[in-house]
Amino acid sequence: MRTPVSSPNAPQPRGPYSPAILASGPTVYISAQGPFDPVTGQALTGPFAEQADQVFRNVTALLEAAGTSWENVVKVTVYLADFANFAAMNEVYTRYIREPYPARTTVQSAIGTSPLAVDCIAVIPG
Repeated sequence: MRTPVSSPNAPQPRGPYSPAILASGPTVYISAQGPFDPVTGQALTGPFAEQADQVFRNVTALLEAAGTSWENVVKVTVYLADFANFAAMNEVYTRYIREPYPARTTVQSAIGTSPLAVDCIAVIPG
């Protein structure tokens, strides 16, 4: 369902991601999620790590609603308002995502008032 791909002729990853993923099966595309409380709809305004954790919980809820999980995610895009939060984001990221890591792109982007957003593509098992 999800097989990492690498090559001795391409650079090795320098973080928790795979250079490429070979996937099979139906897929779900999760739109970018921010640090919003699903009950109140309000944005969290606490420390970065708490906001990042809420983002990953929001994505988790959508993956589960689609019948899949982080275990089947093949591509992640992380949007950071400030690249100074890259290490803190990776710390939260690795609480949710295990090897083989999905392919990942992390970009600095103006994303409204949120410090980060995450979208992904996952395979649906079965």
